[in-house]
Amino acid sequence: MTVAVEPYRERAARIAGAALWTRTAEGGEFRILPDGCMDVLLMDDELYVAGPDTHAWTGSAPRGTRYAGIRFAPGSAPAFLGIPARDLLNERVPLAELWSPNRSRRLLDRIRSAPDRADALDLEVARLLDEPADRLTTHILDSVRTGLLRGTAGVSRLAGTIGLSERQLHRRCLDAFGYGPKMLDRVLWMNVALDHARTGLPLADVAMITGYADQAHLTRDVKALTGLPPKILIS
Repeated sequence: MTVAVEPYRERAARIAGAALWTRTAEGGEFRILPDGCMDVLLMDDELYVAGPDTHAWTGSAPRGTRYAGIRFAPGSAPAFLGIPARDLLNERVPLAELWSPNRSRRLLDRIRSAPDRADALDLEVARLLDEPADRLTTHILDSVRTGLLRGTAGVSRLAGTIGLSERQLHRRCLDAFGYGPKMLDRVLWMNVALDHARTGLPLADVAMITGYADQAHLTRDVKALTGLPPKILIS
């Protein structure tokens, strides 16, 4: 039997800032880059949670393995899961290990009985997540995106703007993102840099506009986080 392999597809999810994605594996190894996000995913007939990564996640799947997932925006998955992000750092675990067996089974049964499992996953996750975005988490992300954390004094600047000590800020970041603030900054800005590089912009220019000291600094940081230099990742 020939297995039809569907390309990766993504659209906005019902949860603000999240994405619903689907994919059918081509077979062989794959590499997932750290992006600060956490996913709840349906792999064939089971639900799993993918925690935040500090380095590229490499794995393999038989050809035809079907995936559907909700990729939560950085910092938003712990409210749904009821567990700090730090506890899932670099982990892939069955949802049944985080929730009670009955609760996870009921969710899985509702998804599996739907005609469109990806849409059902999107609907059920949105139905269960009724907490608004945490204001501190939103402020931290905004600070990262505006470059406040860039440079050696970034953490102390951010802590000062929100009235926390650096240690308190670090702890809150671990709970929300799985990372301390500097690691969060590295991961998110690496992805910004790679997005610029994929447009064909020279790496030296990418480094300049994304706050790296130079192209060599960008290359070192990308390789440390992904295992590959940027030229290979975008080729």
